Amino acid sequence: MHQSTSNTTSTASRSVAPSGGAARLAAAVLAALALAACSTTHDSPVAAESGGTRASERTAPPIVVDDPSPLDVPAPPIAPAAPPAPMASMANPAKMFAVSPPANTERYAEVEDNPVQRASEQPVSTFSIDVDTGSYSNVRRMLTDGIRPPADAVRAEEFINYFDYGHPAPADRATPFRVSTEVAAAPWNADRQLLMIGIKGYDIPRDELPPANLVLLVDTSGSMHSPDKLPLLKRAMGMLVRQLRPQDRVSIVAYAGSAGLVLAPTPGDRQGEILAALEQLQAGGSTNGGEGIKLAYAMARQAYIEGGANRVLLATDGDFNVGTVDQNALETLVADQRDSGIALTTLGFGSGNYNDALAERLADLGNGNHAYIDSALEARRVLVESMGSTLLTIASDVKVQVEFNPARVAEYRLVGYENRVLRNEDFANDKVDAGEIGAGHEVTALYEITLVGSPAARLPALRYGAPPVATGDANAKELAHVRLRYKDPGTTHSKLIEAPVLPTAPGTQPGEAMKLAATVAGFADALRGGTRTDGWGWEGILASARTGDRGQRLAPREFIELVEQARMLSGGTVMGPTGESLRN
Repeated sequence: MHQSTSNTTSTASRSVAPSGGAARLAAAVLAALALAACSTTHDSPVAAESGGTRASERTAPPIVVDDPSPLDVPAPPIAPAAPPAPMASMANPAKMFAVSPPANTERYAEVEDNPVQRASEQPVSTFSIDVDTGSYSNVRRMLTDGIRPPADAVRAEEFINYFDYGHPAPADRATPFRVSTEVAAAPWNADRQLLMIGIKGYDIPRDELPPANLVLLVDTSGSMHSPDKLPLLKRAMGMLVRQLRPQDRVSIVAYAGSAGLVLAPTPGDRQGEILAALEQLQAGGSTNGGEGIKLAYAMARQAYIEGGANRVLLATDGDFNVGTVDQNALETLVADQRDSGIALTTLGFGSGNYNDALAERLADLGNGNHAYIDSALEARRVLVESMGSTLLTIASDVKVQVEFNPARVAEYRLVGYENRVLRNEDFANDKVDAGEIGAGHEVTALYEITLVGSPAARLPALRYGAPPVATGDANAKELAHVRLRYKDPGTTHSKLIEAPVLPTAPGTQPGEAMKLAATVAGFADALRGGTRTDGWGWEGILASARTGDRGQRLAPREFIELVEQARMLSGGTVMGPTGESLRN
């Protein structure tokens, strides 16, 4: 308003002589024009901001008086200003400026629990191993933030494999891992049993690890600006860089709206240069993850080390929104690189828009592993303490097949591994991809089994036909037979390992490792709705976690605190996937 008035005054002053009645007339006209200008500015805020000339740029036409002689003309009366609008009709400032919290767009693949199988109908169960742990640390982040995780965010096998159970390691490196089994009563129902299968890979001292060719593929899009994303990512990658040796090579590729090379392949002992390149990364723009993946694989091929650990580490929230965004296309892009000898590890960061489904799937297809980094401590666990198992593969395409003896086992159920189940005929098919085991890795799988004659059978008795009767042959006493197939890295033909599973005496209690695995499995089931553990609610889980041998805790303090937090968030009630109360 002030600018319009000033412009009008200046123009009028140049056209009218300041004398006598003419001056009074000019003053009256100027007053009217000033009022009109103010009214126009106030009445048309939208017009002033949208198309056309803004009010502050408009000037009044010059006023010309033909007869400059004095005139005794009274000034016209000034119209009274309109009363202000009543306060009740004004918008509430709090509502006008309130900012809605960003929508939660986190994505998780749908998971449906493995069904109970009748051993007489389906005696064979086949699945790929899985060494991922991202589900546990991601759910930990949610519980710590006071958020009850969605059921599909909970993958039981990743909860179980987060913990170390001390499975026996192989005696030498002739066989990359050792298989062990244990059978004992299930803690949630003494009339059922648990079969634990443990796989332990041989470990390699850090100074004996083969040279590494690593490409750090860093998401620098605008969605990565928050402290739990790019800042934490740079800190995590810095921990890894400080472990590198002169024989290692590191490249850095960043992607936002487009992909770019930040650091060409650089020896691992030039850590200052590598850390400086990491530190300069800033978040901004959209997310062209597909273009970044292509460039990262190109750099990995350029610096490829024969016999070394060649790997792309993709660090992202997974929110790809430009370029190749279709998940199937991204999966094809990664799968096409699988036979190149370059593995893909995915490291998830952040919340609100985290695409867990994509990060986990890409790692599976890329012959790598998936972890979620929710803190500097988790970064140290994954990239420093478990550096060998994260970066070096000692066995690939590892598959497990369990054949149950229908004369001994009435029913069984595989706990977790829902997205790793294979067709039985794929076990011996070396063209079918499966999971990898890194140096020192442990893999643990649990089956809940119901023996023939147990009152705890879940499936109704068949009207026709009787269960098989045990014979007197050498295998009749076995509960099951475990087979594993694996390939040495870089080979195309698999090798076979076999081990029988013998029954234990009735009432045999689980050892410490098996009890911990069962407790963790029970926690995962409770978070998913608690439909599989026969009324073993929060109190039972907590009691088991707190009671180990010699009066010590069975589970780490952090685990117990997470169970307590989950119990509080659910009101002490295990909730079904649709929110209904299942039990106290």
